[in-house]
Amino acid sequence: MNPTTYEDLHREVSADIDAEIDSALLGLGPAADEVRAAIRRLLHHQKFAYPLSVLPMLVHGVETGATAPACPLAAVHLLWWTSACYLDDLADGHGTSPAAGLDPAEAVLAAVIGGNALPVRIVRAQQLPEAVRGALIAELMNGWITAVEGQLADMRGDVGRATRNSVLTAYTSKSGGPYAMITAMASILAGNSARRTELWRDFGDVFGVLWQIFNDQWDITTGRNEDLRNGTVTYLLASVLEDAPPRLRRHIPELAEAAADSAAARSELLALLLAPAALDRYREDIGTHRARAHRILDELGGNGRYSAALRRLVDLSAQMILTPGAHSAGVRAG
Repeated sequence: MNPTTYEDLHREVSADIDAEIDSALLGLGPAADEVRAAIRRLLHHQKFAYPLSVLPMLVHGVETGATAPACPLAAVHLLWWTSACYLDDLADGHGTSPAAGLDPAEAVLAAVIGGNALPVRIVRAQQLPEAVRGALIAELMNGWITAVEGQLADMRGDVGRATRNSVLTAYTSKSGGPYAMITAMASILAGNSARRTELWRDFGDVFGVLWQIFNDQWDITTGRNEDLRNGTVTYLLASVLEDAPPRLRRHIPELAEAAADSAAARSELLALLLAPAALDRYREDIGTHRARAHRILDELGGNGRYSAALRRLVDLSAQMILTPGAHSAGVRAG
């Protein structure tokens, strides 16, 4: 049997995930028509290029050979990220209306309910032992706290004092935390021991870091350069800063500050970020995280079909898509 890819699985189950969310929305009752409509508009607007909602189903497949029991967790994962991505855009200053008929203030309310109360209702609706249900809800709450902690650290990042380790700490919270949350939830649902659940949590942590780095690269290759415009301290920026000679180390924070409004500053900073030596080190660091993710999957073992799909997903997230000198096109596109 050929390994299932996460895209294959999503094609098979996307309608089931949508049905889980629809059921949860209908369960809010007739007194919540406005809430239901607002969440649906936010979901319709917030489409994702990579359907990672199936991640908990893959984890459950590795453990039991069956993905369907984790479909409610896939709905939780989708709702969580829909909410978090909107709130992240708002924090970055992109709080424009996300959809026709839904202004920014309404979208915030939809994100709060859609990312918190609705996932809890989905978990509580499952026929599970109370201890399992409680553990799943605890993971959900703790995941939010961890992610917000990382997001706050990211927002307060000081370019002048940034290091690889400081950015990695923020990434492990703001992106690793949510993925660790959902992989741990899938492990708990599968009936695993605490030790095995911790391994899945470790996998979620490193996968989240890889996916954040992939997103950082994507932001540059598409020419959006939102991280530069927002003053976000990315891992690549911290890496270049840490390795820079003293004069350049003083100049980079000045460039980062000017990049919000100056295309010339963005171009100069991108030239530094995309220098061959900087990308060589970046590639090595990505490879280190990729190897760690594969080692955890080696230790976990389990159903080979779904484990292979997770390995391919790790490799996707660990792609090096930046190339030296690509910044000129990126600035023009931006």
